[in-house]
Amino acid sequence: MSNFRHWLTALLSVALTIASLPVAAEQLRVMSFNVRVPVAADGPNRWEARRDLMVRTIREQHPDVMGTQELHQEQGDYIVAKLPQYTWFGIDRRGGHGDEHMGVFYRKDKLVLKDSGNFWLSDTPDQPGSITWGHPYPRMVTWALFEDKANGRTFYYYNTHLPYREEDEPARVKGAKEILGRFAKLPTNAPFILTGDLNADASSPTYALFAKALTDTRAVAPKVEGPEKTFHDFTGIPTQRIDFIFERGFVPTRFATVTTQQDGRYPSDHFPVVTDLDWK
Repeated sequence: MSNFRHWLTALLSVALTIASLPVAAEQLRVMSFNVRVPVAADGPNRWEARRDLMVRTIREQHPDVMGTQELHQEQGDYIVAKLPQYTWFGIDRRGGHGDEHMGVFYRKDKLVLKDSGNFWLSDTPDQPGSITWGHPYPRMVTWALFEDKANGRTFYYYNTHLPYREEDEPARVKGAKEILGRFAKLPTNAPFILTGDLNADASSPTYALFAKALTDTRAVAPKVEGPEKTFHDFTGIPTQRIDFIFERGFVPTRFATVTTQQDGRYPSDHFPVVTDLDWK
């Protein structure tokens, strides 16, 4: 009997020790990636020459959710064929599948897609392909409501690509206001993530609007890796920081600008950005 009591006491001691250990933080890894349209005019940087490097880059970073810009259907389908742990969704900026998508990828083993949709950055946001602010191409948001399988918690996710010309800053500001207007109608304090190529840097009025309502993950993450700037035009030498990840309701713990290359070739003309977010 004394041996049994000794064994039971030891077992309880081990159990109490395990119970007192800190629990590893539950985390989401988020990526934003302008993948560059698949045009033959890019020559040595055409899609066929860089697609496997893109797949490698995504595999190595293993995001739980990834927002893309300039994605065409053939690119999205190629990526998930090579990385079957992912699936993707979205329609193109004209409402079909023949043009650029704000495609959203996510890990099927990690997240459940509860709801999704699209809206356009125009005076008629529910009209696919609509343009009303003087820029040349339709601009849009693809959004989702996800559930984390590990804990049952949900978060909203928006992915966008704003107009690109210097003279389009007023349109970018209007687009930011449309996005933030939709954000303001979400449930109070619902966790939220925004990824996108803003085509504007941190000194712009567009950035200021987003930074007032949301947290720029690079600005607060205690661990930051890689260059600040993200657009490099296939040179590897970035000139502008225009790719961002914003959040509400999480704790950013790490941010990285990913510079993966092979023999001087890059997966895109943008460096992707990645952040790790702890649930609060």
